[in-house]
Amino acid sequence: MSSSVLADAEQNGATVAAAPSVASDLLTLTKPRIISLLLVTMVAPMYASGAPSLADVGLALLGGYLMAGGANALNMYLDRDIDDRMSRTRLRPIPSGRLPAPAVLVFGTLLATIATWLFAYRFNLLTALLALGGFYFYVVIYTRWLKRSSPQNIVIGGAAGAFPPLVGWAAVTGRLDVTAVVLFLLVFYWTPPHFWALALMKQVDYGRAGVPMAPLVWGERETMRQMIWYTVILCALSLLPVATGAFGLFYLACAVVLNALLLRGVLALPRLAARGESWTATCWWVYKYSLLHLALLFVAMGVDRALAR
Repeated sequence: MSSSVLADAEQNGATVAAAPSVASDLLTLTKPRIISLLLVTMVAPMYASGAPSLADVGLALLGGYLMAGGANALNMYLDRDIDDRMSRTRLRPIPSGRLPAPAVLVFGTLLATIATWLFAYRFNLLTALLALGGFYFYVVIYTRWLKRSSPQNIVIGGAAGAFPPLVGWAAVTGRLDVTAVVLFLLVFYWTPPHFWALALMKQVDYGRAGVPMAPLVWGERETMRQMIWYTVILCALSLLPVATGAFGLFYLACAVVLNALLLRGVLALPRLAARGESWTATCWWVYKYSLLHLALLFVAMGVDRALAR
């Protein structure tokens, strides 16, 4: 499991105290604030697919944190050459000179190795392979390849952050089914509108670092239009588990309300731009609300299944 693109676009937590300790810098490498959403999308499917013990949930959380933290650390290692060019990343441990790059490489690899063993030993091989697949997708496919080469970096790279639901589902059931795949697609289609909202606000930073984010390549209007399409697909996908009988009325009610609010915000962006009005506040709202949207959507899944038992 990886922290997917979530790790890259979030405001970095590297701005710490004036004299941070090695321990605090190592914690910073894992990006704990970003990992929290990934863990929600992993644990909620565990409850949606069965009745896991608290011990299993706790160990899954530990494994998920270690795997995502390892991916985030390697992301900082690979991006060390451009982090110094961006205001939001230049205080990270490597560009600031507080930690040597080789140490970060070893740290990230060690975390991922421990996580892989934990998932395989406590749960099953499928869970371990899925978690490791998300790790490599984020580190190799997104960070090493797509991030600097294509405006589709967020779209394809977003698959990395969509692995946690599969990991949680497989940890409880030992297999994957249609519902698990739908949960994967939910996060996949949620990622572009979420991060393009941030990219619209951080165009100068990405341009300085030479990262071809969508607004820099396609322009603001086209990026906003693409956000609408991905949000519409996301909303449709979120209702599919109800149609298949996987979730019931409680989840349906939550999904309809959460989706309506997100879609309203995304639709407002091109209208404001067309009228020549400032869309900055709305864009920030979409970015921040989308975090809440995904978290509450997954929580609603777990609650819905608990009510049905």
